[in-house]
Amino acid sequence: MTKTKRLATIRISSAAVFMALNIIMSSFGVPVPGGHLYLCDVVICLAAIILDPLDAFFVGGIGSFLGDLLFYPLPMFVSLVTHGLQAVVISLISHYTLKNHPKIASGIGVTVGGVIMVVGYTLGKIYVYSTFEYAMIKLPYEIAQATVGAVLGMILCWNFGLHSLFSKVTGITD
Repeated sequence: MTKTKRLATIRISSAAVFMALNIIMSSFGVPVPGGHLYLCDVVICLAAIILDPLDAFFVGGIGSFLGDLLFYPLPMFVSLVTHGLQAVVISLISHYTLKNHPKIASGIGVTVGGVIMVVGYTLGKIYVYSTFEYAMIKLPYEIAQATVGAVLGMILCWNFGLHSLFSKVTGITD
């Protein structure tokens, strides 16, 4: 197998595993007072830090779209756009800024990605549910989901060494 085919196989397989994890994590929520907290953002942030922007889009956008399609189809297009954009932006910032400080770059990336997620879902809920008030009631949950996703994604990536493990196993480096 040529090196190009090997890398393509690794990229597709990695994106597929992260997509499956995203679908699983978006299929159930952790009950919190007044709603649910979904952990799909953990997978999206982690995958976006590790993978290139196109693969990150598949994990974030397509994975969230499929998760919603299977379990709660009303906001599936909001998820496609919002989580897809979130993942691409995190990946771009993580891979192409502050090359000598990847942890700081990914921290900036997940912060910007979290803002994109909160704004995207807030605007999406106004459109999908036709009420500004409902979107505002859910705003604290969106902020909590983005924060938990960003923090846990960073911890898994850097403190648990998944970034270096992925690079070592796949041979893919930035």
